[in-house]
Amino acid sequence: MPKSKFEQIYRMIRDEIESGQISYGEFLPSENEYAARFNCTRNTVRRALSILSGEGFVLPQHGRGVQVIWRPDANRSIFTIGGIESFAEATGRNQKKVVTRVNSFKIITADEKLSMKTGFDIGSELYYIERVRVVDNRALIFDTNYFLRSETEGLTPDIASKSIYHYLEDELHMTITTSRRRVTAEKALKKDRELLDLDSYDFVLVVTGQVFNSKGIMFEYTQSRHRPDQVCFVESAVRQKV
Repeated sequence: MPKSKFEQIYRMIRDEIESGQISYGEFLPSENEYAARFNCTRNTVRRALSILSGEGFVLPQHGRGVQVIWRPDANRSIFTIGGIESFAEATGRNQKKVVTRVNSFKIITADEKLSMKTGFDIGSELYYIERVRVVDNRALIFDTNYFLRSETEGLTPDIASKSIYHYLEDELHMTITTSRRRVTAEKALKKDRELLDLDSYDFVLVVTGQVFNSKGIMFEYTQSRHRPDQVCFVESAVRQKV
Protein backbone atom coordinates (compact mmCIF):
# COMPACT_ATOMS: atom_id res chain seq x y z
CA MET A 1 0.00 0.00 0.00
CA PRO A 2 1.63 3.30 -1.07
CA LYS A 3 2.35 5.69 1.75
CA SER A 4 0.51 9.00 1.73
CA LYS A 5 2.29 12.11 0.50
CA PHE A 6 2.78 13.65 3.93
CA GLU A 7 4.31 10.39 5.20
CA GLN A 8 6.78 10.37 2.32
CA ILE A 9 7.74 13.98 3.03
CA TYR A 10 8.06 13.26 6.75
CA ARG A 11 10.36 10.31 6.05
CA MET A 12 12.54 12.26 3.59
CA ILE A 13 13.04 15.21 5.94
CA ARG A 14 13.66 12.92 8.90
CA ASP A 15 16.27 11.00 6.90
CA GLU A 16 18.02 14.27 6.04
CA ILE A 17 18.10 15.25 9.71
CA GLU A 18 19.32 11.86 10.91
CA SER A 19 22.01 11.63 8.22
CA GLY A 20 23.36 15.05 9.16
CA GLN A 21 22.42 16.77 5.90
CA ILE A 22 20.53 19.23 8.09
CA SER A 23 22.43 19.78 11.33
CA TYR A 24 21.34 20.46 14.88
CA GLY A 25 20.37 24.10 15.28
CA GLU A 26 19.77 24.76 11.57
CA PHE A 27 16.43 25.92 10.22
CA LEU A 28 14.55 23.87 7.65
CA PRO A 29 13.61 25.31 4.26
CA SER A 30 10.28 27.15 4.24
CA GLU A 31 6.93 25.46 3.70
CA ASN A 32 6.76 27.09 0.26
CA GLU A 33 10.14 25.63 -0.69
CA TYR A 34 9.10 22.17 0.44
CA ALA A 35 5.76 22.47 -1.36
CA ALA A 36 7.61 23.27 -4.58
CA ARG A 37 10.15 20.51 -4.02
CA PHE A 38 7.56 17.82 -3.35
CA ASN A 39 4.87 19.20 -5.68
CA CYS A 40 2.23 19.38 -2.96
CA THR A 41 0.28 21.88 -0.87
CA ARG A 42 1.62 23.73 2.15
CA ASN A 43 -0.93 21.90 4.30
CA THR A 44 0.64 18.58 3.30
CA VAL A 45 4.08 19.89 4.25
CA ARG A 46 2.68 21.27 7.51
CA ARG A 47 1.29 17.85 8.41
CA ALA A 48 4.70 16.23 7.89
CA LEU A 49 6.40 18.92 9.97
CA SER A 50 3.83 18.44 12.71
CA ILE A 51 4.84 14.80 13.06
CA LEU A 52 8.52 15.74 13.18
CA SER A 53 7.75 18.30 15.86
CA GLY A 54 5.77 15.78 17.89
CA GLU A 55 8.68 13.32 17.75
CA GLY A 56 11.16 15.93 18.94
CA PHE A 57 13.09 16.36 15.70
CA VAL A 58 12.17 20.00 15.07
CA LEU A 59 10.85 23.02 16.95
CA PRO A 60 8.59 25.54 15.14
CA GLN A 61 9.48 29.09 16.15
CA HIS A 62 7.00 31.85 15.39
CA GLY A 63 8.42 34.32 12.91
CA ARG A 64 11.66 32.42 12.49
CA GLY A 65 10.85 29.03 10.96
CA VAL A 66 11.32 25.43 11.98
CA GLN A 67 14.57 24.60 13.77
CA VAL A 68 16.22 21.17 14.05
CA ILE A 69 16.60 20.17 17.71
CA TRP A 70 17.56 16.50 17.25
CA ARG A 71 21.13 15.35 17.61
CA PRO A 72 22.52 11.80 17.46
CA ASP A 73 23.94 9.86 20.40
CA ALA A 74 26.91 7.93 19.06
CA ASN A 75 27.12 5.66 22.12
CA ARG A 76 23.52 4.47 22.38
CA SER A 77 20.75 3.23 20.13
CA ILE A 78 17.79 5.59 20.38
CA PHE A 79 14.23 4.30 20.26
CA THR A 80 11.04 6.33 20.39
CA ILE A 81 8.40 5.54 23.00
CA GLY A 82 5.45 7.44 21.56
CA GLY A 83 5.95 6.57 17.91
CA ILE A 84 5.75 3.23 16.12
CA GLU A 85 8.80 2.11 14.20
CA SER A 86 10.29 -1.24 13.36
CA PHE A 87 13.63 -2.35 14.74
CA ALA A 88 15.05 -2.13 11.21
CA GLU A 89 13.91 1.49 10.94
CA ALA A 90 15.33 2.37 14.36
CA THR A 91 18.72 0.83 13.73
CA GLY A 92 18.88 2.39 10.29
CA ARG A 93 18.22 5.76 11.89
CA ASN A 94 20.91 5.06 14.47
CA GLN A 95 23.33 4.00 11.71
CA LYS A 96 24.17 0.73 13.45
CA LYS A 97 25.34 -2.56 11.97
CA VAL A 98 22.71 -5.11 12.99
CA VAL A 99 22.18 -8.85 12.64
CA THR A 100 19.00 -10.56 13.85
CA ARG A 101 19.28 -14.15 15.07
CA VAL A 102 16.01 -16.11 15.19
CA ASN A 103 16.31 -18.24 18.32
CA SER A 104 12.83 -19.82 18.15
CA PHE A 105 9.91 -19.79 15.70
CA LYS A 106 6.73 -21.80 16.22
CA ILE A 107 2.93 -21.66 16.22
CA ILE A 108 1.24 -21.90 19.61
CA THR A 109 -2.27 -21.55 21.00
CA ALA A 110 -3.00 -19.01 23.73
CA ASP A 111 -4.08 -20.61 26.99
CA GLU A 112 -5.58 -18.77 29.96
CA LYS A 113 -2.18 -17.84 31.41
CA LEU A 114 -0.86 -16.49 28.11
CA SER A 115 -4.12 -14.67 27.47
CA MET A 116 -3.81 -12.87 30.80
CA LYS A 117 -0.21 -11.93 30.00
CA THR A 118 -0.64 -10.73 26.42
CA GLY A 119 -4.30 -9.76 25.96
CA PHE A 120 -4.93 -12.26 23.17
CA ASP A 121 -8.13 -14.30 23.44
CA ILE A 122 -7.89 -17.84 24.78
CA GLY A 123 -7.59 -20.23 21.83
CA SER A 124 -5.95 -17.67 19.52
CA GLU A 125 -3.30 -19.11 17.21
CA LEU A 126 -0.07 -17.14 17.58
CA TYR A 127 3.33 -17.03 16.00
CA TYR A 128 5.83 -17.26 18.87
CA ILE A 129 9.23 -15.83 17.95
CA GLU A 130 12.41 -15.29 19.94
CA ARG A 131 15.05 -13.05 18.39
CA VAL A 132 18.44 -11.79 19.52
CA ARG A 133 19.55 -8.44 18.09
CA VAL A 134 23.30 -8.20 17.54
CA VAL A 135 24.26 -4.52 17.29
CA ASP A 136 27.80 -3.69 16.16
CA ASN A 137 28.84 -7.30 16.90
CA ARG A 138 27.36 -7.37 20.44
CA ALA A 139 24.18 -9.19 21.46
CA LEU A 140 22.28 -6.34 23.12
CA ILE A 141 18.53 -7.05 22.79
CA PHE A 142 16.42 -10.15 23.37
CA ASP A 143 12.94 -9.96 21.81
CA THR A 144 10.03 -12.27 22.55
CA ASN A 145 7.22 -11.72 20.02
CA TYR A 146 3.66 -13.01 19.79
CA PHE A 147 1.85 -12.27 16.51
CA LEU A 148 -1.83 -13.08 15.92
CA ARG A 149 -1.70 -15.61 13.10
CA SER A 150 -5.05 -14.65 11.56
CA GLU A 151 -3.74 -11.10 10.96
CA THR A 152 -0.13 -11.96 10.07
CA GLU A 153 -0.48 -15.14 8.01
CA GLY A 154 2.64 -16.22 6.16
CA LEU A 155 5.33 -15.21 8.62
CA THR A 156 8.50 -17.27 8.31
CA PRO A 157 11.85 -17.44 10.12
CA ASP A 158 13.42 -15.71 7.12
CA ILE A 159 10.99 -12.78 7.38
CA ALA A 160 11.58 -12.66 11.13
CA SER A 161 15.33 -12.35 10.54
CA LYS A 162 14.75 -9.26 8.40
CA SER A 163 11.75 -6.99 9.03
CA ILE A 164 8.33 -8.29 10.05
CA TYR A 165 6.78 -4.81 9.77
CA HIS A 166 8.06 -4.49 6.20
CA TYR A 167 6.29 -7.75 5.38
CA LEU A 168 3.06 -6.74 7.13
CA GLU A 169 2.87 -3.31 5.51
CA ASP A 170 4.23 -4.03 2.03
CA GLU A 171 3.07 -7.62 1.46
CA LEU A 172 -0.07 -7.96 3.59
CA HIS A 173 -0.98 -4.25 3.22
CA MET A 174 -1.65 -3.88 6.93
CA THR A 175 -2.01 -0.39 8.37
CA ILE A 176 -0.34 -0.27 11.79
CA THR A 177 -1.88 2.48 13.87
CA THR A 178 -1.47 2.33 17.65
CA SER A 179 0.85 0.97 20.30
CA ARG A 180 0.87 0.87 24.09
CA ARG A 181 4.26 0.47 25.75
CA ARG A 182 5.67 0.15 29.23
CA VAL A 183 9.34 0.43 30.22
CA THR A 184 10.67 -1.19 33.40
CA ALA A 185 14.05 -2.12 34.88
CA GLU A 186 14.19 -5.79 35.87
CA LYS A 187 16.74 -8.21 37.25
CA ALA A 188 18.45 -10.15 34.45
CA LEU A 189 17.12 -13.67 34.05
CA LYS A 190 19.24 -16.73 33.32
CA LYS A 191 18.19 -16.57 29.66
CA ASP A 192 19.21 -12.89 29.43
CA ARG A 193 22.69 -13.81 30.70
CA GLU A 194 22.92 -16.72 28.27
CA LEU A 195 21.84 -14.79 25.18
CA LEU A 196 23.05 -11.23 25.76
CA ASP A 197 26.46 -9.66 26.21
CA LEU A 198 25.62 -8.11 29.57
CA ASP A 199 29.18 -7.96 30.94
CA SER A 200 28.84 -6.89 34.58
CA TYR A 201 25.21 -5.72 34.36
CA ASP A 202 22.75 -7.75 36.41
CA PHE A 203 19.61 -5.99 35.17
CA VAL A 204 17.98 -5.18 31.84
CA LEU A 205 15.60 -2.52 30.55
CA VAL A 206 12.36 -4.19 29.47
CA VAL A 207 9.95 -2.68 26.93
CA THR A 208 6.59 -4.43 26.82
CA GLY A 209 4.17 -3.43 24.08
CA GLN A 210 0.85 -4.20 22.44
CA VAL A 211 0.35 -3.05 18.83
CA PHE A 212 -2.96 -2.55 16.99
CA ASN A 213 -3.87 -2.25 13.32
CA SER A 214 -6.43 -0.04 11.60
CA LYS A 215 -9.17 -2.62 12.21
CA GLY A 216 -8.70 -2.16 15.95
CA ILE A 217 -7.23 -5.64 16.31
CA MET A 218 -4.25 -6.24 18.56
CA PHE A 219 -1.94 -8.26 16.31
CA GLU A 220 1.31 -8.10 18.31
CA TYR A 221 2.53 -8.45 21.87
CA THR A 222 6.26 -8.03 22.33
CA GLN A 223 8.72 -7.91 25.19
CA SER A 224 12.18 -6.52 24.40
CA ARG A 225 14.96 -6.91 26.96
CA HIS A 226 17.85 -4.44 26.50
CA ARG A 227 21.35 -4.13 27.90
CA PRO A 228 20.84 -0.90 29.86
CA ASP A 229 23.92 1.11 28.93
CA GLN A 230 23.39 0.71 25.19
CA VAL A 231 19.89 2.11 24.73
CA CYS A 232 18.06 5.38 25.17
CA PHE A 233 14.28 5.78 24.98
CA VAL A 234 13.00 9.20 24.02
CA GLU A 235 9.58 10.83 24.01
CA SER A 236 8.67 14.40 23.18
CA ALA A 237 5.89 16.33 24.86
CA VAL A 238 4.29 19.71 24.54
CA ARG A 239 3.30 21.61 27.68
CA GLN A 240 -0.39 22.48 27.61
CA LYS A 241 -1.23 25.77 29.30
CA VAL A 242 -4.35 25.84 31.46
